[in-house]
Amino acid sequence: MKGYLTFVFKRLLQLAAAVFAGTSLAFFIAKLSPISAVENIVARVTNLSSMSPTAIASLRATYEELFGVNVPLLEQYLSFWGRLATGDFGPSLIAYPTPAMDLIMLALPWTAGLLMVSIVFTFIVGNILGGLAGYYQNSRVLKGVGIVAIGIQPIPYYIVAFLMVIIFGYLWPVLPISGGFAMNVRPGWSLPYIMSVLHHAILPSLSLVLTGLGLWFLGMRSLVSNIITEDYVTYAELGGVKQGRIVSAYVMRNAVVPQLTALAMALGQIFSGTIITEQVFSYPGLGTLLIRAVNGGDTTLVLAVSCISVIAVATAIFVIDLIHPFLDPRVRVS
Repeated sequence: MKGYLTFVFKRLLQLAAAVFAGTSLAFFIAKLSPISAVENIVARVTNLSSMSPTAIASLRATYEELFGVNVPLLEQYLSFWGRLATGDFGPSLIAYPTPAMDLIMLALPWTAGLLMVSIVFTFIVGNILGGLAGYYQNSRVLKGVGIVAIGIQPIPYYIVAFLMVIIFGYLWPVLPISGGFAMNVRPGWSLPYIMSVLHHAILPSLSLVLTGLGLWFLGMRSLVSNIITEDYVTYAELGGVKQGRIVSAYVMRNAVVPQLTALAMALGQIFSGTIITEQVFSYPGLGTLLIRAVNGGDTTLVLAVSCISVIAVATAIFVIDLIHPFLDPRVRVS
């Protein structure tokens, strides 16, 4: 137990280092953006009324002081870490005075829902089908699934999403291609709203599932194809152990360990794929919110979304890392 606690402490230090590096990088990249929220606001105000150059300069200085961008970069950086420690990123510049965290909390459940589907469903189903395909190599059905997986897996998330829009939005318009729910449905815990949310989530989820299934299917099939040649599998077959038990307890249990490691490595890519997919379908998640913030020069909101993303992905990898020793006894925790 002491060895495992030491293992956890080391991983916590790695988590802290990853979060620090990721959020710091996000801060400086956001500050390098050529788009300024202050200039956008000033431009909108001056387009609505004629103002003298002196009044425009005064208005610009007021907004720069209000948003805290008139101080040196180091002071902004220290202030940023102070706000991050309390979970208060400050007001959104494009939705002032709404706090950036409030906007994130509205968008986060939509992204979390897509991520749960794309990760849990594709990981479980893809590995099960891949494991069966690797063990029962003469199955025609599983060979067909393998051919489809090889064809779909290399296609980027956004290409699959665009194909879904074309097929189900124009060629065969049976599913909604934008939004999170119907405009004529009032949000709330009612059956019409829940059904509308599920209806609008079909295409975004399907585009993520189709691409993700191929990744885990091919990976598990390759691993199982190597494992079935191991001596302990041969001995189990010669000893009369049932095939179902051999597949589940001897083969797939050992093959899922490297797949779990691959999952930790792929979480960032899966998250970025979800962000892009949301933009294609105008889904009201973090992806759509992030694009709005970038286009509006809202560095506060960009930083908030980026930091939440970095923390969420790093924490998920941390949790997977903690589970790893329980699945693979070869992992040393001391």
